[in-house]
Amino acid sequence: MKLELARKKIIDFGKKLVDSGLTKGTGGNLSIYNPEQELMAISPSGIPYYETRLEDIVIMDLKGNKIEGAKQPSSEYQMHKIFYKQRNDIFAVVHCHSIYSTAISILRENLPASHYMIALAGKNVRCANYATYGTQELADNAFTAMQDRKAVLLANHGLLTGADCIENAFNIAEEIEYVAETFYRAKSIGDPIILEDQEMNKMAKKFKTYGQVK
Repeated sequence: MKLELARKKIIDFGKKLVDSGLTKGTGGNLSIYNPEQELMAISPSGIPYYETRLEDIVIMDLKGNKIEGAKQPSSEYQMHKIFYKQRNDIFAVVHCHSIYSTAISILRENLPASHYMIALAGKNVRCANYATYGTQELADNAFTAMQDRKAVLLANHGLLTGADCIENAFNIAEEIEYVAETFYRAKSIGDPIILEDQEMNKMAKKFKTYGQVK
């Protein structure tokens, strides 16, 4: 079985998506890329996360060919592989339909730096132009809007994050949803004060040394 550890992590973090309220039902998708084998493991289409088995995870190459797995891959596989083909800092992608991030995406607005934790993804989170789900156009739009960022809002759709590992991609999704919720709540009672670029540059530097030294 190819990429067995990646399969296990996709199942584990799929369950976490549901448990944390970042998605509902079978919404969203996850993938992990192995650069040595040039293969990605991606969640299957339409199977509840708590019912997904190791053999249900689909293994694909970056040409879009299915290498292993009896199930159909997520309909958004193109939106995953474009990041693995075009960026050398992303090896895991998480896509979810979290409520507040999706609400901001319905406005088709960027999520501004209303809270410093957005620095995990960049100075802000841009909203990609709308495109039908599962299309190359959506993949292209997401990639363009996520330049120099690790998160992007998908217009009228949801949130996508990418990082060096699935643990970090999931963490970014959690933090961006928190920023989206606090921005939404603040906007409902007044005019949120947005952090300046200079402050966000400081935050970006501080986050490089955030956490435990390895």
